[in-house]
Amino acid sequence: MVYPYKNLFFDLDDTLWAFSINARDTFEEMYWKYDYQRYFQSFDHYYTLYQRRNLELWDEYGEGSITKEELNRQRFLYPLEAVEAGDAVLAKAFSDDFFSVIPTKSKLMPHADEVLNHLSSKYNLYILSNGFQELQCHKMRSAGIDKYFKKVVLSDDIGVLKPWPEIFHFALSATQSNLRESLMIGDSWENDIAGAKGVEMHQVFYNPNGKTGLPFQPTYQITDLKELMQIL
Repeated sequence: MVYPYKNLFFDLDDTLWAFSINARDTFEEMYWKYDYQRYFQSFDHYYTLYQRRNLELWDEYGEGSITKEELNRQRFLYPLEAVEAGDAVLAKAFSDDFFSVIPTKSKLMPHADEVLNHLSSKYNLYILSNGFQELQCHKMRSAGIDKYFKKVVLSDDIGVLKPWPEIFHFALSATQSNLRESLMIGDSWENDIAGAKGVEMHQVFYNPNGKTGLPFQPTYQITDLKELMQIL
């Protein structure tokens, strides 16, 4: 079968770059460096508090109700406040150190490098990510995958996050890609799959955790990145 695609748009975090693993590793490193065991019962205690508030703040950021700066200030301060140790100076030092270390982490999702190497000779590969400009390219270089991509398109570029249609239209324009020849590949149902469908772009839902009860049938669904080599 001949597939019509020429342009593949990849999400980065937890689609290619193993964000969940790399972030947890960095948080645990910072937890011990800054003696957070003074305030929390365990690292898991701290990280659970952080993650709960972080998700809420990202929703607020996506809706435009808080700035990137406020997102970062609140998410690092909140766990300390939750245990009545709200030290803004300490939270800022932890945050600055965290952001300097995390982009140096290099763990990838299984088979990511092999699959990108295979696809890069056949398609135009692009990144389409909600991540921050100052981090994403550094993360890609650390993991050795920057060489596969012709362009990195970030929500920071226009101040609009996936799943809003504007970021998809911007990505198509910035890469001079035809909608009908383009495919979005990502692990976030809302941001990547529903967002792409909203502009009538075909999608590949990377679903390694076996999420069920999907609101609609994506164009393709995979549990392993190697399956892309069969689809494409």
